[in-house]
This record gives sequence, C-alpha cells and structure tokens, in this order.
Amino acid sequence: MSESDMLIIKVPASTANLGPGFDSIGMALNLYLTLEVEKADKWQVIPLTKEMSTFPSDESNFIIQMAMKTAEKYQKELPPAKVKVNSEIPLARGLGSSAAAIVAGIELADSLCDLQLSQQEKFEMAADIEGHPDNAGASLFGGLIIGCQTEESVDVVMFDDLDLDIVAVVPQEELLTKKARGVLPTEISFQQAVTAGAVSNVLVASLLKGDYSLAGKMMKKDRYHQPYRRELVPHMDIIEEKAPEYGAFGVALSGAGPTILCLVEPGSAETVIEGLKQWLPDMDYLSLKIDQTGSKVFSMTGI
Repeated sequence: MSESDMLIIKVPASTANLGPGFDSIGMALNLYLTLEVEKADKWQVIPLTKEMSTFPSDESNFIIQMAMKTAEKYQKELPPAKVKVNSEIPLARGLGSSAAAIVAGIELADSLCDLQLSQQEKFEMAADIEGHPDNAGASLFGGLIIGCQTEESVDVVMFDDLDLDIVAVVPQEELLTKKARGVLPTEISFQQAVTAGAVSNVLVASLLKGDYSLAGKMMKKDRYHQPYRRELVPHMDIIEEKAPEYGAFGVALSGAGPTILCLVEPGSAETVIEGLKQWLPDMDYLSLKIDQTGSKVFSMTGI
C-alpha cells in the first residue's frame, strides 16, 4: 500500500443460531461495516455514521485494538493510519456488529502489515476473540456457515447457494449479549442435549435440501437458548404467531436478540413487513439478502 493508495475493507453483518444452531450456525447479511484506510503519521478514526461517533477516534478504538492484537500475534508493528468508518449494522441488536469489527481489525492488520494470512488463520483468530465461530465465520466467509470450536481446532463448512430472503425486525432498544447470556442455564440434562442436537441437525439438513417448511419447524423447536431468552424479547411471540400468516417460513432470535429474524421465500419480504407493521408499528424493519462473499479488501490507487 503506497502513500497515495486508499485501502477499502468491507465486512458484512451476520445473524447467528437460526434457532437451534446455538454458537455454531451463522449467516452473512447484506449490511456492511466499511473502512476507508490511508497511511498517516498517527492514528485517526473518523466516523461517517452517527453510531460510530460514540467510539474513540484514536488507537483505543475497538477495531484498531483488534488490528494491533493481530499484528502483535505475528510479531509485527502496526503502522498508523487514518481510518474512516461507515457502518450500516445496528449496534447491540444481534446482527453481529462486534464480530464484523473483529474481522475488520484482522483484515486491517493483514493488509497494513502484509501478513498474508490464510482465510483459516483469520477465522481461527476471529473465533478465538469472539468466543464462538458463527458470527465471525459468516462475516469472513459469507453465505451460511456451520462451525465447531473445540480446544483442539476451529472447523467450518460453508454454503453459498441458499435461495431465500430475510426480514429483520429490529427493536429500538439494545440488548447486550452479556445480559442475554446471563439468563441461560449453566447445564441441561443429557436427554435435553440429545434432543437439542437432533433438532439442530435436522435444521441444517432441511436448509440444504431446500425443505423450508421443515427448517421453520426446527427453528421453533430450539432447546438451547430461545426458551430462556423469551422474557427479554416479548415481541417474539407476536412475530412467531403472525409472520407465518404473511409468508415467513421460519422465525428465530437473531443471535442473542433483540432482533427477530424471519426467513422468507425470495420476493416475499415486503409482504411480511407490511403484515407485521400492523401488529408492531414501532419496530424497524429491514429487508435483507444473504451476503455470499464475506469480507472483501481492495485498494484504490492514486487517491
């Protein structure tokens, strides 16, 4: 990257779990965190959206900290830069804003320090920082991902040919992941774990087969987290009841919430949105598609 170049880093949002795929299933969405990076004498982070203005404008910014952490891991010193940050991803709403920031930081270090990291190396680091592979994997790879994180390794399988649209029902208020995780049990019975795992397996199989009716049924049968988090998202019951009437085949918490995700047949999103607005007029509604490519880095020469 020369002095006159501008580096562009674009990272998609993500949804996780899809109901029973707790901490293992993620899907990339076409909302983006975008960085415009130019070499500079000192760190300067410039927000281009209102939400980004609440974060530090120097190297203490979370994205820069993730980049520094990545560079340090590979014994490199991160050179300072001017970074303009634009984000379409709502914060603390269950749409993977923190995972996108982590991936953006890793991509920033990879580019500025010429680390030449593989996708697997980026994925392992992002999953380690995030604590689970679903959001980070989706933001990095795009499409639908199924990940598994153990003490020995982090593994992932990606699919980029699902043909469906998404309606995200986004409340005005935030729900921090820490609070959403605080209501979960520390353990479940062996039999409950067996059933929960079976439901998750059938969800994945039905999505890949294109049996969306069965996928929606499995999304509702989650045993891992949704039964415990319902008290934090009272609007979920209404959406579960009404969204199928307007054409949604599946409804689930997006990540830890409070956003509710509705999976719909292609072209049906607006019908679902207009129907749900009658019951929940104070929500924000996003008509989304699956991002199939994941994070992208490219250079604009001569800026």
